[in-house]
Amino acid sequence: MSTRATSARAITSLAGLWGIAAILAVWEIGVAVSGMNRIVMPRPTDLLHDIVAHPSVYFVSTAQTLMLAAGGLVLGMAIGTLLAILTWLSRILSGLLTPLSLIFASVPVVALIPVLARIFGYDVRTVLAIVVIISFFPAFVFTAAGLRALPAGSDDLFRVLGAGIFRRLWFLAIPAAVPEWAVALRLAAANAILAAMVAEFLMGTSGLGNLFQAARNDLDMSRALGASAVATVISIASFLMASAFERKVRTYWT
Repeated sequence: MSTRATSARAITSLAGLWGIAAILAVWEIGVAVSGMNRIVMPRPTDLLHDIVAHPSVYFVSTAQTLMLAAGGLVLGMAIGTLLAILTWLSRILSGLLTPLSLIFASVPVVALIPVLARIFGYDVRTVLAIVVIISFFPAFVFTAAGLRALPAGSDDLFRVLGAGIFRRLWFLAIPAAVPEWAVALRLAAANAILAAMVAEFLMGTSGLGNLFQAARNDLDMSRALGASAVATVISIASFLMASAFERKVRTYWT
């Protein structure tokens, strides 16, 4: 029974990919029929061939990007969660941190990179800082909202029973915020990969972003789009795993 259920879920998941398969088919046929030069537009099979023919090149770059994205995601989620807790504990901090976080997160990444590069240097530390900035804002917003989404009358009950602010935080507010925190993780997980790649591209340091830049400069569009395809697949996989985690949290936590 479990095997049938697993097979059914796998078939359903594959059926949901028909749109992507259709786009790839149109891309492949369109380029082949038009006779377009591979320097201008390679076919999907050209991307796949380059990835299979040079796995070590993609593996090293992917590992570098993944480490930076994972580290930045963890730090960003931690900082965003901590700031959200501070705003819950103090109205003064809430009035100070909320607008500052909004302004900071609204600044385009391209504008932040020169400033951060001056502070951290023209290396992977700046890439990590960019991923942290991209990741912290969803954690801050959703965690702050979850901390205040308490069950009706629960906060008054805790106060009547004499619970202090830290006991109310630990036993009431944080449990209420966990589902919203899972939403923030889902949103930040996919963006962390793409943010790391964009920062690597602009900084010219390492990883998939640097691989894309180097290949583009050499007019090797198969490799450039191959790096983009790898980053896209990883982003989608990260989103799906975070979505599965969110569903489990909502199922067993609420």
